[in-house]
Amino acid sequence: MAVFERSDVEINCVDRAARGFTIMELMIVMAIIVILATMSAVRYEQSVVRAHEAALHQDLFVMRQAIQNYTLDKAAAPTSLDDLHASGYIGEVPTDPITHEKDWTTSTCDDVLSPDQVAGGICDVHSASEAVSPFDGKSYSSY
Repeated sequence: MAVFERSDVEINCVDRAARGFTIMELMIVMAIIVILATMSAVRYEQSVVRAHEAALHQDLFVMRQAIQNYTLDKAAAPTSLDDLHASGYIGEVPTDPITHEKDWTTSTCDDVLSPDQVAGGICDVHSASEAVSPFDGKSYSSY
């Protein structure tokens, strides 16, 4: 009958597996996890700001288009953003994605878009926020 003996290398491997990880190995892994988490948090914040800016651009485009269509159809510019909603040109006045309020700044003018237009009114809309975009350095109210 043969007796199997373990070599010193096999014994060291078994002993090491039973002991677990050293504190240094755990510290290195934790440091790597913290670095990766920090990097992902910064990227997440940037993507949220970019999403809000994209929503702002879309909302402004839709409202400006609705103002133009209202003015051409009714031969008079709207006097408020609520006129666009009441007439069915927009579903509802959107919430400003930067200020999280329905506090848009409107510009009135006497420009006429057609010869039939008899009165001026709202001709443009902007965000009420005075914050500045971290990506292009422009004020949101200038969009």
